[in-house]
Amino acid sequence: MSATGRTGDGRGRLGSKLSGLAVAVGCVLFLGGFAWAAVVYRPYTVPTESMTPTVNAGDRVLAQRVDGGEVRRGDVVVFTDAAWGDMPMVKRVVGIGGDRIACCEKDGRLTVNGIPVAEPYLQAGEPASGNDFTAEVPKGKLFLLGDDRRSSLDSRVHLEEGDHGAVPRSAVQARVDAVAWPLGGMIGRPQAFAALPGGVSTQGPLKLQLGAMAGGVVLILGGAVYGPVAARSARSKRNKRETVTAGAR
Repeated sequence: MSATGRTGDGRGRLGSKLSGLAVAVGCVLFLGGFAWAAVVYRPYTVPTESMTPTVNAGDRVLAQRVDGGEVRRGDVVVFTDAAWGDMPMVKRVVGIGGDRIACCEKDGRLTVNGIPVAEPYLQAGEPASGNDFTAEVPKGKLFLLGDDRRSSLDSRVHLEEGDHGAVPRSAVQARVDAVAWPLGGMIGRPQAFAALPGGVSTQGPLKLQLGAMAGGVVLILGGAVYGPVAARSARSKRNKRETVTAGAR
């Protein structure tokens, strides 16, 4: 009987240890992923409708802290520039230093260095701009447009200024990777810009961070449930063995 009791207690202790280990690892994953995301990303509230339908006014987005030198064409960025009101703005980069931006070619598309760019994030059937324009982007600058070309006050409004409406790369604070609320998912990189020199930027580590946090939650909940279940199972098996042993006597 004592051997049986030791066996049952051993299984219970093993279950308790595995449960504790799962909870500990889960906490490390969850807190580590959360801390990593807090360092890399910061939340912003989109101030206007100029980026509809990609993001809407009032949406909470997660933007990766990046240096302006890391920005590529197609990125949706958060920037602050005195000429634009000296407040955080959200726009899409369509041109970088040295580019010639023009609109619109015969199909209503924007061209970058003479290459037509398909922009799937625009409203279906709408041209890339309601008015024709051309701009030479100075070195170290970015040409920015909103995705709602009808209402967006963007680089087109500042074309007559010295930099043809472009803003310094140093004005960029972050690159938008996802809409956090209401849940809107990841914001991809437009492949139409991938064929241009420099290509498009790589996605940030947000998916990996969210995966770590989700895995941590699963382990914490699983470990919390497994411990009591394992202990109960061990007690049940021990009681059955004791009953069988008592009956045999």
